[in-house]
Amino acid sequence: MAEHHNDRDDEGKFLPGNTIWQGRSTFGRNREYEDAQSLWQACCAYFQWAHDTPLYEAKILSSGQTVPAAKMRAFTQKALCLHLRISEETWRTWRNTRPDMAEVIQTVDDVIYSQKFEGAAAGLLNANLISRELGLADRQELTGKDGEAIQTADVTNIEVARRIAFILADAMNRKSNPTTTEFKE
Repeated sequence: MAEHHNDRDDEGKFLPGNTIWQGRSTFGRNREYEDAQSLWQACCAYFQWAHDTPLYEAKILSSGQTVPAAKMRAFTQKALCLHLRISEETWRTWRNTRPDMAEVIQTVDDVIYSQKFEGAAAGLLNANLISRELGLADRQELTGKDGEAIQTADVTNIEVARRIAFILADAMNRKSNPTTTEFKE
C-alpha cells in the first residue's frame, strides 16, 4: 500500500471515516421532528453512522509499511446536530420547550456522555480532551485558616531577600548546633 497524505488515497480521494458531510443525503431542513419517536430514530441513525465510520490513523509497521488503523469516533452534540440538520441552539431550545421530547433529549445527552467517558476510560479516546469536554477536570480549592479566603500581601524584593537570609542563617545555626530548634527573626 502506498503512503497516504492528508487522509487521502493515491487518487486523492478521502479515506473512510472522513465523510461527515455525507451524514444526510439532502441539504436544508426538509425533516421536522414532530414526535419523540422520529427524533430518537434520527439520533440512533447518527450513533450508527458514527460507529460505522471510524476515524483513521496512519500506523507504521515494523516493515516500514504505512497502514490505516481505525479509531473510535466520539459522539458529539455538534455532529449530532449536523446530522439532524438543526443548530445546537435548536437542540437546547427543544430541551427546555418541548416536554414531549425531553426524555429523548436527556437520553441522547446521556448516551453521548457515556460513550465519551467509557471510550476515554478504555483508552480509545484522548482522556485529557474528553475529561475537559465532560467537565471532569481535577480541581482543588485552597482556603486559608478556618476555610476563609487566603490572605495575600505584597512583599518587596528587599523583604524577600531578608526572609531568605534569616532562613539560611537559621539553617546554618542548626547545622552547627543541632540542639537549636527555635527560629528567631
